[in-house]
Amino acid sequence: MNHSSAAPFVKWAGGKRQLLSQIKERMPEKYNHYFEPFVGGGAVTFELLPANALINDINKALINAYKQICSVPEAFLKAVKKLDAEMWEDGKEYYYFLRESYNHKLMKAEYDVELAALFVFINKHCFNGLYRVNGKGLFNVPYNNSRRASVDENVIMDISEYLQGVTIIDGDFEAACKDAGKADFIFLDSPYAPLNSASFESYTKEGFDIESHKRLAKLFDELTARGCYCMLTNHNTDLINELYDNKGYRIDVVSVKRMINSDASNRTGEEVIICNY
Repeated sequence: MNHSSAAPFVKWAGGKRQLLSQIKERMPEKYNHYFEPFVGGGAVTFELLPANALINDINKALINAYKQICSVPEAFLKAVKKLDAEMWEDGKEYYYFLRESYNHKLMKAEYDVELAALFVFINKHCFNGLYRVNGKGLFNVPYNNSRRASVDENVIMDISEYLQGVTIIDGDFEAACKDAGKADFIFLDSPYAPLNSASFESYTKEGFDIESHKRLAKLFDELTARGCYCMLTNHNTDLINELYDNKGYRIDVVSVKRMINSDASNRTGEEVIICNY
């Protein structure tokens, strides 16, 4: 399938663009269906453009953007371009006005084209493209002083065309994998395990705690028993190694740059790529 311009339309914490070559070289040669329960910005999906794909994320605002781009790309582009064109002389004031509008719609659960446009606008104009919410589920990342365009029209149209054949859902990662069977490929890029107990911040108000990582490891074992091909990426931490070690899985350690860390001296680290095949 050729959608040459398809690429992530948002920046996402933990995005896998820099690991694409290492992920691709470890993939099974053939598989049936493709499942990505933590799609995020979709770097892997848009690189592979798999047929028979299902993408999922628990972040409803993110998945709403995927759905709107899939079903009404022209309306989405019109709404985003309107937000870009109307930016006030005071970009900071304008950003916080739109952030408040976005949060107001979130609280009313208005998952529509306008929310998708606001979602993409604030992603492109917030600090480091970081999606973070407070305890009430309200987006609270500050302005990044950017006035650049929020979207590339060609990218959006190519994404829309590709997504026509993709199942797009929002919910728990276990539910997203319920129909995965023998010879299906599941790419699991969950929220990162905490490097220490005080370092974890979630991108949804539901969070992804240590118990969630244990539940994911159990699912990995269950999918293995079903005959699925599974690949999982995460920080190289004691927790992750304890959950997947001594089970016959291949665990490769790779070096990465961490562009979102505010401390430049901490922008290098290690991740693991874990495969059950």
